[in-house]
Amino acid sequence: MRTIAITLLLAALSFAENLTLALPDSLENLVEKATAQTMALDYKAALGTAQTLKAKDEGAGCVIESIVRISMYDDLGDTAALFKAGESLEKCKAQGLWQGLQMFELGFVQSETGHSIKGAMKTRSAAKMFEDSKELDPQAFYAIYAYYVDQSFSWLPFKSDNRSEYLAVLDSASLKSKRFWPLFLAPLIWMHYDKEDFETGLKLSERGLKKAPAHPVMLQIKADMLYRLKRYDEAAKIYEQSAESYLKRTGKSIRYWCSALNLIRIYNDKGDQKAAQAWRDKLKAPEYKALEKWMPGSLMDDLKKRKLL
Repeated sequence: MRTIAITLLLAALSFAENLTLALPDSLENLVEKATAQTMALDYKAALGTAQTLKAKDEGAGCVIESIVRISMYDDLGDTAALFKAGESLEKCKAQGLWQGLQMFELGFVQSETGHSIKGAMKTRSAAKMFEDSKELDPQAFYAIYAYYVDQSFSWLPFKSDNRSEYLAVLDSASLKSKRFWPLFLAPLIWMHYDKEDFETGLKLSERGLKKAPAHPVMLQIKADMLYRLKRYDEAAKIYEQSAESYLKRTGKSIRYWCSALNLIRIYNDKGDQKAAQAWRDKLKAPEYKALEKWMPGSLMDDLKKRKLL
């Protein structure tokens, strides 16, 4: 019994030590560097930095490399990068909470590629790994999951609702984390958007743009907040410029079509039906039909509900 007790104690201590995303300083610097390069849109350099990290810590490097590829998908509409990230995340040999982050990101990829139930289960498993950590970054990853769980059950009487606490954790992490701040700031903004707190969403998007000036995805997010605040001219200007920029950078990619769809409803609500129709006409292009399934569900639902397509 004494031997068993000692074994269990050692196992518990070992597990407690794994409740961390901390790395040696030299490796932490590589993760921060990869994040900075990604947010500067230098994906080639970011992948190179991830490879350097991978040579020193295979698991952490694999996860960071996949996060860079997911960012490439988010910005450039590079679906091949998304699928490649998913394939890598299936094979990563991460340890401790880095395995949790591996599962968390894999859950996102699975949800984004049409496997929503599988993705939700993977995200849940990852969140459970983060739940008891005393570090801010793991707490923030857990908060993303827990916020939406509490939101989904908010209608039940006597059900605890800790969403305000989770928002506070995410806000703190988006300010303090040099490694993962974009992964915390984006969901924080959309949580406030869902609450119809568009003023806070706008302030948070501007915070993001201070860290990553002129970042094209963050600019679109800012435009979404301006639109909901009925600041139509400002929102339209950003989306017009975004469409032009993406057309030059990526051609008629996912983000280009997101601009087009948003401009339809912005101009419609502004009362400029001629401009709305001009953007609606662009949807006749075969390039749009090929990418229509990748359009954000909430945006498509809104446009269809209001018969704007």
